[in-house]
Amino acid sequence: MAERMNYEVPPAQTQPSAGDALSDLLENLHHHGFLRLANDMVKANTQIAKIVVDGLNQPGTQTGVQNLSLLLVALSKIPPEQFNHLLKALTRGVQAMTEKHDAPEKKSAAPGVTGFIKMLGDEDTWQKAAPFFHAVQAFSSALQEEPDKPITRYSGKSSNA
Repeated sequence: MAERMNYEVPPAQTQPSAGDALSDLLENLHHHGFLRLANDMVKANTQIAKIVVDGLNQPGTQTGVQNLSLLLVALSKIPPEQFNHLLKALTRGVQAMTEKHDAPEKKSAAPGVTGFIKMLGDEDTWQKAAPFFHAVQAFSSALQEEPDKPITRYSGKSSNA
């Protein structure tokens, strides 16, 4: 007598195969005009490259790219937790400023010189304003330093440019 065979029926395919997905993608790209755009860009590669290079060769564009690069390097030096805290405080400050302008019926009289001096004597107000004054001091001291080339500041290498 013959032995029983162990045969498992493969499950029915519920998702399209990679070939089907690729065919669908190509059809959709063609239907929406992306293939034509990509084809035209490949054909006009030298003209597009010339436009890009001419645009990047302008002094204003070079300055903008350098400034953007410096901004990204400076942002990379700030830990995300501190930057998040700064953005949260900035958002609250902007909201507080706009709330005052949106509600004109809540006008209060200006404190005057003596009122301002009393406000500076208030411990709670002083504790809330202290980070602002520390930031102004740090900003001012950084502005009074002799400026150096950005490459020197971030890499430590001297520059003759």
